[in-house]
Amino acid sequence: MLELLLAVLFLVIAVAAMVMHKTYYYVPPRELKRQAAHHEPLAQVLWRAVAFGGSLRILLWSVTILSAAIGLVFLAHVVPSWLAIVVVAAVLLYTFGWIPNTQLTSFGGRVTVWGTPTVVWLLTNSHGVLNWLQKRARRHVIKGHTGLYEREDLLEFLEAQKKQPDSRIEPADMAMAQSALTFGTKVVRDVLTPRRVVKAIGQADSVGPVVMDDLHKSGFSRFPVYDGKQDNIVGVLYLRDLVRTKASGQVSKYMHDQVCYVHEDQSLRDALQAILKTHQQLFVVVNSFEEYVGIVTIEDILEEIIGAQIVDEFDQYEDLRAVAARMAAKDHKTHHEAPVAKPIADKPPKSHDQPTPELEPVA
Repeated sequence: MLELLLAVLFLVIAVAAMVMHKTYYYVPPRELKRQAAHHEPLAQVLWRAVAFGGSLRILLWSVTILSAAIGLVFLAHVVPSWLAIVVVAAVLLYTFGWIPNTQLTSFGGRVTVWGTPTVVWLLTNSHGVLNWLQKRARRHVIKGHTGLYEREDLLEFLEAQKKQPDSRIEPADMAMAQSALTFGTKVVRDVLTPRRVVKAIGQADSVGPVVMDDLHKSGFSRFPVYDGKQDNIVGVLYLRDLVRTKASGQVSKYMHDQVCYVHEDQSLRDALQAILKTHQQLFVVVNSFEEYVGIVTIEDILEEIIGAQIVDEFDQYEDLRAVAARMAAKDHKTHHEAPVAKPIADKPPKSHDQPTPELEPVA
């Protein structure tokens, strides 16, 4: 009878060690640490042991194996050896399969909370030996691959993360990460504003209230300037220059005469490098026949990186009064939960065939 009681006792210890192991690691250690830092009671208790790192795993697996082995020996004195092996194996397999790794059970939580003080005491007094064993074991462990080989794997990972109910990553942040990952696969042709919808202006045109109002309503802040035919681009006009000077006279007086070109088949990464190097914010896009097919701006490229449309409000960041009014409206919305209307520029489509889809603003 004594052998049977001892066998049951050691099997219970082995089962408890397995239950505690699964409870300690039901979430990654980094997440458990975060929960403990936010004063979650269970996480604070579990983190006391998990903070010892790999020593905890070695201790729990050692207790499991030794207890199961000792229980098997005592049980073999009571029943036939083959039956003792079957019983011990069945108990361990049932316990291992009964408590999923990714779920926290109330039973596992109670057992682990009750046993953590003992586990912490054992770890404190044997951490040196366990740490030495851990280092020795690492020399013989072949680390598995992360499973991430190329860009598509990261994109699939982000899609899976979006569906996680407990995800704490903002959807806008994940959308930006996805846009940045696909940025290198796109070419200028994918984002340019086609020539047929480009708002251009002649260098001999007179600047006045009607022209300025027409330019402002177009939704752009930069305009190609042509001489004679629209194919003959000779400069770029910035609307902000006209607003600052309250301009009058001909366009040629205010335009910037430096014109930069980019091929429609160039990658967006190359186009961005060209913009950064030349400090020009508008490039004329040409094809292999040196034909003018459209324009691309720094906003067009940045929108592909951040995954959201940049509203072109050229007058909202240079006017102190406008900036102060915007922040006051934001504070009012925060305190009173009243929606505040925001201006949205109606920008023309970006491609030859399809208009640019409307994207949600990044929070």
